[in-house]
Amino acid sequence: MAESIVTENLTDQRIVVLDFGSQYAQLIARRVREQNVYCQILRHDLSADRIAELNPKGIILSGGPSSVYEEGAPRCDPELFRLGIPVLGICYGMQLACEALGGKVDNTPSREYGPAKCTISDNDVLFRGLPENIDVWMSHGDQVSSVSDVFKPLASTKTCPFAAISHRELPIYAMQFHPEVTHTPLGGQILRNFVLEVCGCEGTWQLGDFAQAAIEQIRERVGKSRVICGLSGGVDSSVVAALLYKAIGPQLSCILVDNGLLRKDEQVTVIQEFSSHFKTDLHVVQAEDRFLDTLEGISEPQEKRRRIGHAFIECFKQEALKIEDARFLAQGTLYPDVIESGADPDGPAATIKLHHNVGGLPEELGFELIEPLRDLFKDEVRRLGLELGLPESLVWRHPFPGPGLAVRCLGEVTREKLKVLREADSIVVSEIVAAGLYRETSQSFAVLLPVQSVGVMGDARTYDNAIAIRSVKTDDFMTADWSRLPYDLLARISTRIINEVAGINRVCYDISSKPPATIEWE
Repeated sequence: MAESIVTENLTDQRIVVLDFGSQYAQLIARRVREQNVYCQILRHDLSADRIAELNPKGIILSGGPSSVYEEGAPRCDPELFRLGIPVLGICYGMQLACEALGGKVDNTPSREYGPAKCTISDNDVLFRGLPENIDVWMSHGDQVSSVSDVFKPLASTKTCPFAAISHRELPIYAMQFHPEVTHTPLGGQILRNFVLEVCGCEGTWQLGDFAQAAIEQIRERVGKSRVICGLSGGVDSSVVAALLYKAIGPQLSCILVDNGLLRKDEQVTVIQEFSSHFKTDLHVVQAEDRFLDTLEGISEPQEKRRRIGHAFIECFKQEALKIEDARFLAQGTLYPDVIESGADPDGPAATIKLHHNVGGLPEELGFELIEPLRDLFKDEVRRLGLELGLPESLVWRHPFPGPGLAVRCLGEVTREKLKVLREADSIVVSEIVAAGLYRETSQSFAVLLPVQSVGVMGDARTYDNAIAIRSVKTDDFMTADWSRLPYDLLARISTRIINEVAGINRVCYDISSKPPATIEWE
């Protein structure tokens, strides 16, 4: 059974976010944690009694895609407004709070999607320290059309007279715009004012303290037993391994399954890091042939993922059973994985996806699960990695999908295609590093397209493959914008790929943002 690595002194001052289906719920929680305050995402219909048991310092009602006047629209327990706990409603959350307390919400022809100018009329504590006019991000078709006398207006836009309000008697605040997104530049200050000034939080969520608490709890739980950890070369598994090594040292055994779908030289890098720097008991499973055999003739993305996942479990299981005295299995489950899988009983009820890191390997392996990162977001994991002494080159490495290059090799996966893709991908990354832009981009890679096109190389006509370059910049990976890489850099990458990688005669650059596109192509 998994358990969270949290202690009361770190999380006793918590903010909870009730999720009404917002694409930004996780972002709200991350913004709160930037204030060194623990934040937890809960399902919207959690009872007021249960919320009171959790004893939060504040409650945030997220946005959502519904209209409050629609039949079946998600609602919260109205008693939560009477708990005496400060509440902040955002967008749909504002409309919900106003409707529950005597206001009216209507669909309006003056819809706002995008940037807006907001005028602050009352420098209440929520807007303390902010200028009179601020840029905000709106995303709504409904808005509060009237409020009862118990509310006072705090801010407005040209088409939204109640852009922000507060209750005159209860600690309830609400705003129509989204303070959590980067498009509201001063939104972080607004959330800071709510969390620290209104809710009275003191910033007890410190990753240094988290690391020490995690190490102590792992030692107490593991005792003299052995723990197995799967390594992938990614940040999450590396931080888990580093944390475990700090806690139990030689009682840690790591397994790296080389599935033939890794990036260029990835196996060598992982072996060097975890056999020299950490000196762990490292087991490397050479399984390229096995994975490629199971992928033969398969082009459908989800079937690729299913087969890769199944093959990984079998390989890992066979190796794990060779390790004596192993009782625990460690995984790099993160808080977004827990949320999106519906694994938290108090969390959002709808399962967004069945995540490979939650529940993970089959129960018949017989191991107890340790998930020391399941309370952390990705940016917190990176900071924790630095706290643990991992090199920046590993901590800030761009994310890599679990199925590896298989989902960047569109169509059927073959050894020859992977060789082409691996070389092209290496050129993309090395040139971005050489240009000093690796940290400026969030994820950069090559995609091998299942199309061929005519070209001319020398005096000969070619009919070869195309490579797409994907590079994005994002704070949270929930939304992303394509990187504006310099033309001369793109030219160097294109020239090198065409000249150095046999079978490629065309290079394209993906200028799609997320949404509507995703970061990965499959």
